[in-house]
Formats: sequence, structure tokens, C-alpha cells
Amino acid sequence: MSLLCPNSLPAARLLETLEISRVRFLPSYQSRVPDPRFRRFGPPRFYRRAPLSMAALLPQENSAPVAAPKSPCRIGDVKRVTKETDVYVNINLDGSGVANCNTGIPFLDHMLDQLASHGLFDLHVKAAGDIHIDDHHTNEDVALAIGTALLQALGDRKGIYRFGHFAAPLDEAAIEVILDLSGRPHLSYDLIIPTERVGTYDTQLVEHFFQSLVNTSGMTLHIRQLAGKNSHHIIEATFKAFARALRQATEYDLRRGGSVPSSKGVLSRS
Repeated sequence: MSLLCPNSLPAARLLETLEISRVRFLPSYQSRVPDPRFRRFGPPRFYRRAPLSMAALLPQENSAPVAAPKSPCRIGDVKRVTKETDVYVNINLDGSGVANCNTGIPFLDHMLDQLASHGLFDLHVKAAGDIHIDDHHTNEDVALAIGTALLQALGDRKGIYRFGHFAAPLDEAAIEVILDLSGRPHLSYDLIIPTERVGTYDTQLVEHFFQSLVNTSGMTLHIRQLAGKNSHHIIEATFKAFARALRQATEYDLRRGGSVPSSKGVLSRS
């Protein structure tokens, strides 16, 4: 004889109903999974399962780490021959800072070494020019060839940071360089070099070097002198800051995913 009234549920059904009411229902992205540690004679206990979106982020067994894509070497190789000079330039933007520069102008070679070392570019420059007259033509044509090689190495400029900004000190001198690999040549030059020469090098040729490089590379370049009294220090700090800014601008931006860093969708030499 049942101890329950006729209108009530049987005892087994009543206990089952009470047990179900104790279960906490979870959101739809979670499922109720029995805890494997529960005892046979005890009520089932439940633990939460992580959402699928979170579970996908957990490390999986036998999964290999994802490596960043490797960029191919970007190399520019240029030979420029005129009645005044014979210049050869090879630049590797993805190099390690190896420099082999022989222009016949010792101070210019020293500055090109700074460009390679601090930009981590492999730079090979060989030049023969009419330096018996002065350094002007060789200085100019070396810069024109480097700008052309840079233009060639950059290609369509996909995936690069495009912009560079660096300030470099050298003792009392401090120089700031801002550049944009926009395809639009422009130079803003604000150096006050107190002497006419450093060694045999005419200091007026510094501005002419960067103007020539800007013209062929399609670069917007701003050079500002923050401090400085020594001509050698001012010029060397300029090349160091330029090298680091150019390195920053030419490096790959992994977040960009290989797209051109322009709202126009193209960066070209205008």
C-alpha cells in the first residue's frame, strides 16, 4: 500500500523530480557533464565546460607552434654610369649591417658605414668619379644610385610600416629624422654645420646627398637639428638617425598582413 495520496506522484518519481530541481541549468554554450569523481550512491554533481571559443584557445596536443612568416630578401642592384662618374650600389634591406663602401671620399664612406650598421642593411657601394675636380658629382651620383636601389628593393611596399621617426645623439649633437616612404619626394633640411669642411669633405654636400636620395627613392624626409656644435658629430648623428628611421619604415608590420600601408591602396613613386 502506497503511503502517498492517490493524486501525488509515486515515491520513485517524486525523488527523481526533487533531484532534477537541484541541478543548476547553465547557459546554452555550456553543457552539464557529470563529474567523474562522483560516487555511485551519491547524487550526481556537475562541473562547467568551457565555452567553445575559449576551448579553441587552449593548447592542443601534438600541435606545432605557429611561426611568423619569413619575408624574402629585398634587394636593390643599380649601376649608374655618366661621363663624370661610374657608380655601383647593392642594398639588402633584410641584411645584418654589412658595409663595403669605397667611393673615393673617405668621410662619405664613413657615413655610409653608419647607414648600413644602424639600419641593419647590407650595403655595397663602389664609385669612381672626377674627385680631382671636387666631390660634388660623386657625392650626388652615389646618393642617386642608393635612392634608386632603395626604390627597387621596396617594390610595391606591401606590408611595411612606411613611416619612420628617430632622434639620435652624438655627444653634444642631437638630430631628429622623420620620414615617409610615400612615393612623394620632399626634403626639409634644418642643419647648421659650423665649418665648411670635415676633413676634405665639403659640408654643403650633406644636404645635396639627401636631396638626391629623396628624389630617386620617392621619400618624404625631414631632418631637424636639436643641438650640436661639432660638424663631424652633427653629420654623423644625422646619418645614424636616418638609418634607424629608415630601418623602422622598411620593416614589416605583421598586423598589416601584407597590404599596402595607404588608404589609396597603392604607394608608388610619383
